[in-house]
Amino acid sequence: MRKTAVYPAAPRLDVVDVLHGQRVADPYRWLEDPADERTVAWSRAQDELASAQLAELPGRDALAARMHALLDAGSVGAPLWRAGRRFWTRREPGQEHAVVLVRGSYGDERVLIDPMEIDRTGRTTLDAWLPDLEGRLLAYQVSAGGDEHSVLHVIDVATGRAVEPPIDRCRYSSVAWLPGGAEFFYVRMVDAGEVPAGEQAFHRRVWRHRVGTPTSEDRLIDGPGLYVGHTYYSVHVSRDGRWLVVTGNIGTARRDSVWIGDLHSGGPLHPLLTQADDIQCSAWVERDGLLYLRTTDGAPRWRLAVTDPRTPGREHWRELVAEDPDSVLDGVRRLELPDGPPLLVLARSRHAVAELALHDAADGTPRGTVPLPGPGSLTGFSVADRDTPVEAGRLWVGWTDFVTPSQVHRYENGETVLEAAAPGAVAVPAVRSSQRTFTSADGTTIRMFVLAPASDAGPRPTLVTGYGGFGISREPAYSAAALAWVEAGGCYVVVSLRGGGEEGDAWHLAGNRGNKQNVFDDFHAACDALVSAGTTTTNQLSIMGGSNGGLLVGAALTQRPAAYRAVVCSAPLLDMVRYEEFSLGRTWNDEYGTAADPEELGWLLSYSPYHHVEPGTVYPAVLFTVFESDTRVDPLHARKMCAALQYATTGELETHPILLRRETDVGHGARSVSRTVGLAVDQLVFLAAHTGLVLPT
Repeated sequence: MRKTAVYPAAPRLDVVDVLHGQRVADPYRWLEDPADERTVAWSRAQDELASAQLAELPGRDALAARMHALLDAGSVGAPLWRAGRRFWTRREPGQEHAVVLVRGSYGDERVLIDPMEIDRTGRTTLDAWLPDLEGRLLAYQVSAGGDEHSVLHVIDVATGRAVEPPIDRCRYSSVAWLPGGAEFFYVRMVDAGEVPAGEQAFHRRVWRHRVGTPTSEDRLIDGPGLYVGHTYYSVHVSRDGRWLVVTGNIGTARRDSVWIGDLHSGGPLHPLLTQADDIQCSAWVERDGLLYLRTTDGAPRWRLAVTDPRTPGREHWRELVAEDPDSVLDGVRRLELPDGPPLLVLARSRHAVAELALHDAADGTPRGTVPLPGPGSLTGFSVADRDTPVEAGRLWVGWTDFVTPSQVHRYENGETVLEAAAPGAVAVPAVRSSQRTFTSADGTTIRMFVLAPASDAGPRPTLVTGYGGFGISREPAYSAAALAWVEAGGCYVVVSLRGGGEEGDAWHLAGNRGNKQNVFDDFHAACDALVSAGTTTTNQLSIMGGSNGGLLVGAALTQRPAAYRAVVCSAPLLDMVRYEEFSLGRTWNDEYGTAADPEELGWLLSYSPYHHVEPGTVYPAVLFTVFESDTRVDPLHARKMCAALQYATTGELETHPILLRRETDVGHGARSVSRTVGLAVDQLVFLAAHTGLVLPT
């Protein structure tokens, strides 16, 4: 007879903080310390419990095989052209990671960077890469074990060999090459010894580096107000090497500071925008020598302006393309034509669905659209550089939708054709996708994508997910997990929540800081709408989210525990009173607010999931998935919340379990295909088991 499982013991301590006159209990404060022997023992016991419970769930092997088959479609990315050389990424069937390839004018295709050649364990990920303007050198960044602490390498494209020692401390580093390939600008964290302990991740500098020389000889780039607070920087150099543009964001604040400097004159950087201007702006000097500005200045859905870089002030901006009231301007490319004036290609998203519009480069007049395969999203879009004239007039579009792995289309002469499909053959299930609208608590119209089996007879076990934060959009994209779920007979739903970027900057602001409850209300309303429509029932309804999406589902399950049958909460933020104390938490206080301010503490306490766990409640089945190498969101959030729920719930472990699944050597971001499948299988079999979805065996 099998022994009945029980939750590991977790002492509740009488820890209470008094913040701005409010008493805030924190009984599981001890779980914040991963080295505490109590935490070590508790975590080990949780590992054993989760492993035993998940191993018993049906359909694991068949689901893993199907996930691998769906992911074996692979992917291919839009090319980047440099002086006749084509650089791009591709993942073949059976590969754990995508590789970077190059093809020259004679069609000789070669692999330049293969993460599996760097590290056979699959734990090293490629974070970024960029060739120089001549296509002779390539800078790339990799990190190991999920820690995202990128190391910058430079290789010779012809030989693949390193041309200098690697440069560390390049997490989130932008790189911009100067013409000739002898130098580049880059961003680097300060040395640990330059700042107090624990502060290194919040201080960066912009440097000018000469290839082949030690970093001790790098030249620091400075300017008024450049190095303030925990600022992230991006760098851009004009094609002629004259203009340097630096953009800075303090943490994840959706405001941009911009500096511009004339490299030919050797003058200093001049501030163009500061945080006080309270706008977003992406700025670059284009091939025509003008400074282009994609900005929310007076346009929450973004507009495009230009000016002479010698007179970059806002008073000199000339509007080139006005804001569209119904779509968001996401990006711009200049398309040189072989037999006519150049065009601008504007990437837009209309209710999270991608569009490409053509405009006259001189005056912004609309010149038509680029046909796309259907409702989907862009994975990238590119044009050839001036040193590849044979490709002039062509536009490459990286494309995906819910049933299409990442592929590349080519547009020229008014026609869009498929140039490169994902390399693996895969039979996707017959699904029906639709975009539905519904009304949130305050009357706002919200949209969601619904994937269902082609027969679409309901109600069905349904998995609902969303994000709702940081101005990040959730768009139609190929997902092996979604397809496997629908193929088994379920519905998969992606909600376009406020707090995201699906409808522009105002949409984001309507769901952050003191407006955060709008996000949760939108999510609740989406699930209510699905039940009302007969798509699902409360007992068949599951929700899943990660990172800020983990906060979303954490708030959802504590605000309405009876509304959801099962929950997957991955790499979540859950203690919103103390989130700033750990990892990168302080860089998010513009999004959420700070406990240091009494009013903002009130915002946080109003929804902080950890502080809203009520003893004596039947909570849904909950699976927390966390990653010990996560350097963005500390796993302590899930530990504390898991202990609180295990104590509070009156649901039986056999029917409403609260489990914590841990992984090591992976972090918050990219991972290998095998690790992706392993995580998804545990998540999906858990949700299926508690919503009645019968997985193939």
